[in-house]
Amino acid sequence: DLQICQHRAPTCCTKKMEDSYQAAVRRERTQSIQALNFELKYMIVGHITAFQEAFESLLRFAENHTSSLFETAYRPMAKEAAEPVKELFTDISLYILGAETTVESAVLRFFDSLFPLVYSRLINPGITDLSEDYTECLRLTRQDINPFGRYSKNMVTELSKSLWASRMLSQALSLGIEVINTTEHAALTKECSKALVRMQYCPHCQGLTLIRPCVGYCLNVMRGCLASVSELDAQWREYISTLEYLTNEMAASHDLEIALTGIRNSINEAILHAQLNGPQLSATVDKVCGQPKQQEGNLSSDDIVPVREATETRTFMMAHTSLNNKRREFINYMKRSRTFHASIAERLCDGDLVMRDSSTCWNGEDVV
Repeated sequence: DLQICQHRAPTCCTKKMEDSYQAAVRRERTQSIQALNFELKYMIVGHITAFQEAFESLLRFAENHTSSLFETAYRPMAKEAAEPVKELFTDISLYILGAETTVESAVLRFFDSLFPLVYSRLINPGITDLSEDYTECLRLTRQDINPFGRYSKNMVTELSKSLWASRMLSQALSLGIEVINTTEHAALTKECSKALVRMQYCPHCQGLTLIRPCVGYCLNVMRGCLASVSELDAQWREYISTLEYLTNEMAASHDLEIALTGIRNSINEAILHAQLNGPQLSATVDKVCGQPKQQEGNLSSDDIVPVREATETRTFMMAHTSLNNKRREFINYMKRSRTFHASIAERLCDGDLVMRDSSTCWNGEDVV
């Protein structure tokens, strides 16, 4: 009643043993592919972690760098500006991690929140009545009168390029893990299970427990079993090329680090532009939103101090260099895995599975 290990000579096997052998080859094949995948998966997971840690560190630095602008140059609005700044960097973080949002909506929402503060604390520092209705009117008016000139749009353009590459890299790394996990759990067909049993365990039915499969025979069986996995070869090569492109984009003109730290300067330029055009803005706002209550007196000179440079530049540059080095190491490793799916049968037939230094081996039917 044997279905797989049929042989003319007497046999030690039963149908039940054949079923056990089929379960064993499925388990062994999954374990073998997992072992091959482990290093590659470990590298990608490690890079995802390193990328996210470095990104969060840069984001914290850029947020502190931006907050210090308000604390030093625009002290009257520093406390109230803290929340819009925090929201801006939260939105940027969510965008890079794949949330359904855009850089433009994040930046423009920030400037919508900033305008009421700039208007009431810098352009008209005597305003006392900043009701919800009046604040909302200022927010909506910002979109029509464009108080920050070209600087808000410039900030969107500069950030979009570098953040796009970072978002794509983050998604691409997650996709790599997904592909590897899928290959690990690719189901073996019945024909494949039988072929593996015939190759690995049928010799045992003849008492030939030390004889291993011939190399060519093993390759034929494995290639047949893993045809669907090897079909991923072209797409995997393209995937590696995409990773290379994205890491180059991030390291070149669309540098994430430079774009994030440039947010402070963009906001400063935007506020200065609004201050310079204060009288015209006030005239337009008065027509649209009405005149709010005023109090006597203006800002003292103590309330505005010159913008000072961040003192953490050296620490930032070290983090920047470290991230670039990690990117290079990672992409060099990934390039070496270009043939990962094409060569999986050869790698499974390497090592202990086959006879290499012996004159005799199993060809599926007999010892040759």
